[in-house]
Amino acid sequence: MSARVHEAGLLDTSTVILLSRLPSAEVLPERPMISAITLAELSVGPLVTTDEDERSRRLAHLQQAEADFRALPFDASAARAFGRVASSLRKAGRKTSARAYDALIAATALANDLPLFTCSATPEN
Repeated sequence: MSARVHEAGLLDTSTVILLSRLPSAEVLPERPMISAITLAELSVGPLVTTDEDERSRRLAHLQQAEADFRALPFDASAARAFGRVASSLRKAGRKTSARAYDALIAATALANDLPLFTCSATPEN
């Protein structure tokens, strides 16, 4: 059995959504946390579907995330870190707005000196 590499870390929204499909909990930090931005993203899901069963699943997922994780706020330090993230994306020729939630979550990780755990593929723009 391998030891976990990180004591604490920030899970992005894709990771929270895919938690039940991860091959092992060993790939996660010992103390996983989420950002308030992830809660915001998860809060959209139940509101945008017209399928009642899907709405119930998404609401249950949101409520489970709220119960299971400490949500870090998007505060002034994270706002300053977001400036660095957004400017890096622009310098790399990427559209900041296309991945705004991801950039806000990354900024929260930077502001709290935490590694970011993601299951998202890196898009072209």
